[in-house]
Amino acid sequence: MDQSKGGGDLAVADGGGQPLIAWTRERALAVFHDGITVICELASQVTTEGWDAPTPCTEWRAIELAAHLRCIADDYHEYLDDAPASRLSRLMATGAPPATLARKLARQNAAELASLPDAAGWEHIDAFAASARSYALRLPSRWSLPHHRYRGAEVTVGEMAGGVCVEWHVHAWDLARAMRKDYRPAAPEVLVSGWHAGLPYLALPPGDHWEALLIASGRSPEWRR
Repeated sequence: MDQSKGGGDLAVADGGGQPLIAWTRERALAVFHDGITVICELASQVTTEGWDAPTPCTEWRAIELAAHLRCIADDYHEYLDDAPASRLSRLMATGAPPATLARKLARQNAAELASLPDAAGWEHIDAFAASARSYALRLPSRWSLPHHRYRGAEVTVGEMAGGVCVEWHVHAWDLARAMRKDYRPAAPEVLVSGWHAGLPYLALPPGDHWEALLIASGRSPEWRR
């Protein structure tokens, strides 16, 4: 991946060397807030029984998905507070293969969910939204600072935000599918640039931008409740 950092913009290229839309603060914040908004809108439509619905994250019902969003939003604050020496930074610095990183993070997610007090789905989503919006306020002034390193490559705070944005929108899709609805972001090409910026070690398959992001995130675009 070719990257250049200048003027606060991150120019990225796809696996074939073709330039993608630039990953900028403005685009990042726009898709970041879009992800929060759609999650909140979907959650507002979930019935009491709907929080027990299965999701494309096979181990989670909708209520666990909401709780995970709450946990991970707080985790991102912690990683930013401690960067570039956070527990995530230490994990990434091991240079472990992506599959190993994913297993370790999955165990972390499970432990955090187990320790979270019981709450209604909407309470988890409200806490997530407040934490995520607070995180967005911190991004502009820290955009170019180092966040972590992986196999010798430095990932800045701004680049990390790309992975965060993708996570919001993929989990919005998870929640929509749990509700027997569908969701597709308005600007998947921007999220693709965010993925390349924040997760350069994970290749995207060819094809439709949004379906490629779902597949790379471990989802089947054909999943139906």
